[in-house]
Amino acid sequence: MTEPPPGHGAPALAASTRRSHLVDLTPLRVSPAFARLWFGNTLAGVGTFVTNTAVGLHIFDLTRSTFMVSLVAWFSLAPMVVAGLYGGAIADRFDRRSVALVAGTVAWGSTVALASIAWADVRAVWAFYVITTVNAVAATIASATRQAITPRLLPAAMLPKAAALMGISGGIMVTVGPGVAGVLVAQVGYAWTYTVDVVLFFAGFFGLWTLPRIRPEGGALTTGGFRSVVDGLAHLRRAPNVRMSFVVDIIAMTFGQPMVLFPAVGALVIGGGSVTAGALLAAYAVGGIVSSLGSGRVTGLRWQGIAIRNAIVVYGLAVLGFGAVLAAVQLTDSAVRSMDIADVDRWALAAGLLCLAVAGGADNISAIFRQSILQSAVPDHLRGRTQGVFTVVVTGGPRLGQMFAGTLATVTATWVPPVVGGVLVVVLVVVAVARVSSFRAYDALHPQP
Repeated sequence: MTEPPPGHGAPALAASTRRSHLVDLTPLRVSPAFARLWFGNTLAGVGTFVTNTAVGLHIFDLTRSTFMVSLVAWFSLAPMVVAGLYGGAIADRFDRRSVALVAGTVAWGSTVALASIAWADVRAVWAFYVITTVNAVAATIASATRQAITPRLLPAAMLPKAAALMGISGGIMVTVGPGVAGVLVAQVGYAWTYTVDVVLFFAGFFGLWTLPRIRPEGGALTTGGFRSVVDGLAHLRRAPNVRMSFVVDIIAMTFGQPMVLFPAVGALVIGGGSVTAGALLAAYAVGGIVSSLGSGRVTGLRWQGIAIRNAIVVYGLAVLGFGAVLAAVQLTDSAVRSMDIADVDRWALAAGLLCLAVAGGADNISAIFRQSILQSAVPDHLRGRTQGVFTVVVTGGPRLGQMFAGTLATVTATWVPPVVGGVLVVVLVVVAVARVSSFRAYDALHPQP
């Protein structure tokens, strides 16, 4: 508890070119506090994705409607945006360790509530919407605060390497979590599946509890409220590079998130039910893990704005490819698939898994550099609020994507959202970046917000 944060007041290490393509583990060695946070967050995150996947499958089982699954995003979006903005202001005013612990406790309580209604066999869908909204609010505050903590635990030159490690962490969460959820739901039911998250959540508490106190430095807030949020947003008007990193991610996540379609894809298009849905989510994460494992030299790239643009273009093309696979099945194959994994269309599943793996890898490369820009170019006393906006973007964007994909699929066909969305991602990102010269010229050795 008294261990000083390695990054607090430490001079930035000189940037060096890494010869190996393998991921650089140096941040875990130089900062035991970061290592504990990383390991704890990874285990807790696996449980979170178990629950997130199970909720979608549970609602689909109760309603047989992709639109009803997408309503999870509709109901939680506005509260989550408010939580991100005010949560960032709280992180810029109080001890960030304490803020993260309180928010984590609320998120854990919402998971306990999900397990409880599952054990009681409550079938009212509105209860799932209420509980998942509370969970989204608490998780948004906790995530924004944890990310604002990281630059205080590591020297500045280590931040891209830390972002790559977080990519591995996120990949493990999305790979293991949905896969475990699919198997558990099929074998032991929803109540036990939610209970797994209740237990795994304690690992995240350990990672936070062992951190030192981390007060904001360089002008911490003395008052909260709406004014502090406005001051944080005003900083974005003077930060075109940080702002553009948000814009391109919103584009990618709004139009290129087909995850809400996976239950229907498993039930009606490719076949295989919950196992297929879990495999599709896992493929996306596997791509992220592989890209992080091979990030040793990538994290040394200087021109990070161009790297973000190129990565998101690849992402959009991969999502388009996934839509083309679904279109080929729905437009040419008249067979009626079942929830039985033995009845799955193996060729379509293999092609879909490949497209999603490429998409996951490209998204992770983009995330590494977007996070690096935010953490290196924003002053510490504004980092909580800016990170709050970032968290709203990275968690709210996919919810907009669920709304877009779920609604469009309801009025058209399952393959339409990824095809239309993939094209929009490529076109809009290229146009947006072309309009901001400072983002195209962003140099990691001379970070400018």
